[in-house]
Amino acid sequence: MTPQETRAKGNAGRYLFLFLLGLVVGAVAAVMLLRALQARTDPFPDALMNVMAHQSGQLRDAAKANRCTASDALPRLQSLRALSNDVEAAFPGLRDDARFNEAASNLRATLDEALAAPPADCAQLAALNERVGQGCKDCHRDFR
Repeated sequence: MTPQETRAKGNAGRYLFLFLLGLVVGAVAAVMLLRALQARTDPFPDALMNVMAHQSGQLRDAAKANRCTASDALPRLQSLRALSNDVEAAFPGLRDDARFNEAASNLRATLDEALAAPPADCAQLAALNERVGQGCKDCHRDFR
């Protein structure tokens, strides 16, 4: 082997090492950048909507499973009502919008009615699920 061939083999290893090092440093920098961007976003609105969607889904599942007594629905309704108190706080940019405040207020009114007279059977629970779902859809249609 000539000295040039030996040197070329040695350089190929160095180039491969630098290429891999560049990939690793680039990946680390990309992760750091994405985490920095993610830290600037507020997770509260998404978290609130996810928990409310879960509670609403549990109400729908209870109706499908024929578990329609007041004792089955009340914990979910109470959770939804408590969560609905934070809707305006979760979206401070919409606090001055009359349509947003009306939609949030209507949702709370629907939940207050349901807590005052809990559904006694599956037909009433299905109707309640429809009203709560409509309240969510009204807001999402205008503000999503």
